[in-house]
Amino acid sequence: PVVVTDTGSVPSLCDDDYENQSHFLPSDPDALTVSRSGISLRLHTHPTSQDLLSFPLPVSASVTIAVMEKSLNFPLFGMNSSSKEEVDPGVVEGTSLRIVKYPHPALRAPNAEITELELKGTEIAELAKGMLKVMYAAEGVGLAAPQVGVNKRLMVYNPSGDPQKWLEETVLVNPKIVEYSDAKDTAVEGCLSFPEMSGEVIRSKWIKVQATNLKGKPVKKKFTGWEARIFQHEYDHLDGTVYIDRLTPEGKQQVEPRLQQLIQDFGPGGQL
Repeated sequence: PVVVTDTGSVPSLCDDDYENQSHFLPSDPDALTVSRSGISLRLHTHPTSQDLLSFPLPVSASVTIAVMEKSLNFPLFGMNSSSKEEVDPGVVEGTSLRIVKYPHPALRAPNAEITELELKGTEIAELAKGMLKVMYAAEGVGLAAPQVGVNKRLMVYNPSGDPQKWLEETVLVNPKIVEYSDAKDTAVEGCLSFPEMSGEVIRSKWIKVQATNLKGKPVKKKFTGWEARIFQHEYDHLDGTVYIDRLTPEGKQQVEPRLQQLIQDFGPGGQL
């Protein structure tokens, strides 16, 4: 497993044995390039050289690569920063919400803006609370309302995926991206509504966002790196777009057998 931990200094990468070691990399996103091919990683990491280094990992290796989350180049939206794979939580204690699976129609349906009157009640706050419960139970980092069968423009996320780090929770009502960076990056994404599959998606490195919080107060913020990718993924859901729409033709071809399996498993209406 590849695990994100705290950033530190860069040790020698010349050791022959990489099992059960921690390798700390520079926190500058431009200094780090990571790709995954089988069990090999290529790292642009050496503190005194611009050469691209590589090392193979034995299948049995347990290797920790420590970088800032924004530098991680293969996030999965069913994985949190502890590298826990997504699970289908089924019925989650404390809420009746359940994750819908492709091809559930809620994933493509229009999503209504939440009104000021709705925010004055408790329904939206309860919905957000339930969504966070489901997200954590699924070992995810973000969730949009249509993913639990509610076609409202509401999203929740926690970049750490850790329910103990509740101060990192974000709930956004009627969010809107007002500016995208020209600079892009590519990373592997998965989705809780598309279990057991993933693919490379190109996204903007930073975005500027306007939204409302649960108290009806306006929110304006610039998101970068990992948080920007999470936001863009969940924001797509609010527009009826899912990550497979953004895959390359080759990427779509690779996941097609799994999509057909999901249709067979969950039927034309998906699963609530």
